[in-house]
Amino acid sequence: MNIHFGMSPAARRLRLDRPATPGRDDKAEQILEATLPLFVERGFYGTSVPEIAARAGVGAGTIYRYFDSKEALVNALFRKCKAALLSRVLTDFPFHANTREQFAALWQRMVDWAVAEPDAFAFLELHAHQSYLDEESRALEGRIVQFGVGFISAAQQRGELRSGPPAVLIGIVMGAFIGLRSKSAQCGYSVTPEDWRLAQQCVWEAIRI
Repeated sequence: MNIHFGMSPAARRLRLDRPATPGRDDKAEQILEATLPLFVERGFYGTSVPEIAARAGVGAGTIYRYFDSKEALVNALFRKCKAALLSRVLTDFPFHANTREQFAALWQRMVDWAVAEPDAFAFLELHAHQSYLDEESRALEGRIVQFGVGFISAAQQRGELRSGPPAVLIGIVMGAFIGLRSKSAQCGYSVTPEDWRLAQQCVWEAIRI
């Protein structure tokens, strides 16, 4: 059995029903692109709308023509970044491969995206559980969690991963991934592709049977 058939219907739909990228208008995209580094550098509360407007090269009133509030802006940016991550991870995903190959694909695709889009990755980590996320953003996050739970549960049923709550195994994987990225930066160390492959093997050994 493979993960595609072992997952719940909701989790399987995730790869076919990815959210459209918000802000397709060029001006809205310009505002979102300017907002991203500010929210990473200063956080949501530390960034003002006039600062966003100045970085985007537009008037403050223009912001409100595209986004009703700063909360609407941060949610649009959250969904844009999540959609980009989902697209990178799930496009042409090897659903019919074995669990080890699928895990390697998931890990490497997350690495590729985090390296290519460091601000977007940092933004998602900083804002993933904040109170200003709206229902739509939380629903998107919930669908991603369903995908992870489905991946783990299906592999456990096949006897390929350790038993235990899927949330625990997900925490081990993501804790290692995020920890390597953040702690290496704090130490001034540039993680190499070989380092990422080593980390992937270590994490796999921690969760496999």
